Amino acid sequence: MPAKPNPRTPAPAAPEHRARPRAIAGRGDDTRFERLVYERVRLGMMSALAVREELTFSELKALFAVSDGNLSAHARKLEEAGYVSCTKSFEGRRPRTVYRLTATGRKALHRYLDHVEAVIKATRGG
Repeated sequence: MPAKPNPRTPAPAAPEHRARPRAIAGRGDDTRFERLVYERVRLGMMSALAVREELTFSELKALFAVSDGNLSAHARKLEEAGYVSCTKSFEGRRPRTVYRLTATGRKALHRYLDHVEAVIKATRGG
C-alpha cells in the first residue's frame, strides 16, 4: 500500500525548464535564437571575423581582454559547432593559430542578428 503524502512536506519542485524563444511569426526556423552565439566573447569573435577574413589567437585575445584558457574554450565551442575554422602553424619557433568564420558560422551569426533586430523592432512597437 503506497504511503500517504504528508501535507506538511512541500511537494518536490518541478524541474526548471528554460523556454526556447519562439521563431518570429512568418519567418520560420531561420530566426531561432542562437544560444551558442549569444555569449559575449563568442559573439565578439564571430562579429570580428565577419569583418576580417582572419584573426590570430593573439589578436582575438587582445581584442576581448580574456585569458588564454577562456579564449581557447570559447574558440573550441565555435569550432566544434562548425562556426569557425582553426589553422595552427609555426612562424619560426612560435606557434600561430588563425581563426576564420565559416559559411555556417556566418549564417548562424546572421540568424542571431535577425532575431535581435526582430526583438528590437517588436520592443519599439513597430
